[in-house]
Amino acid sequence: MRCPYCSYEESKVVDSRSTEDYTAIRRRRECLKCGKRYTTYEKVEDIPTLVIKKDSTRENFNKEKLINGLIKACQKRPVSRRQIEDIADDIEKTISNKMLTEVSTDYIGEMVMDRLKNIDEVSYVRFASVYRQFKDINTFMEEIKNLMGLSEELHKK
Repeated sequence: MRCPYCSYEESKVVDSRSTEDYTAIRRRRECLKCGKRYTTYEKVEDIPTLVIKKDSTRENFNKEKLINGLIKACQKRPVSRRQIEDIADDIEKTISNKMLTEVSTDYIGEMVMDRLKNIDEVSYVRFASVYRQFKDINTFMEEIKNLMGLSEELHKK
C-alpha cells in the first residue's frame, strides 16, 4: 500500500477494527518514511454469479427470484417461509462454495427440486411442471411415477 503523502510503499498497521456493519476491516497505517497516518479499508471481493438462461442470455443470480418461484410452488402448502428461505440460502451457499461464476438455470432447477422433494411432494410437482415445461399429461404422469418410485424406495429403507 503506497503512502498517499509520499508514495513510499511500506507502512505499519497501528490499529485494526471492523466497521460497524462488519463488512470490512478499517486499518490505521503509519508510513515508515514520512510518519504520516492514513486509513485503509479491507473487504471481501464480491464476484457476481451469472445465471445462463435457456435462451443463452445471462443475468446476475438473484436470490429473490428464486424465493418468489418457491413461494408460488409452495402456495397453500404446509411449507413455511423459513423453509423456503433456507432452500434459497442453501442453493446460494452451494453455488458460492463451488466458486462458480456462471451457473445454468438447469443446475439451479435441479437443486431446487432435490430440496423440495424432501419437504413437500406437491410443491415439488408444481415446481417441476413449470421448470420442466411439461408439454402434456403423459410427461406430467411420468414425473409423478418417478416421484412415487423414489418415495416407495425411501419407505422400504
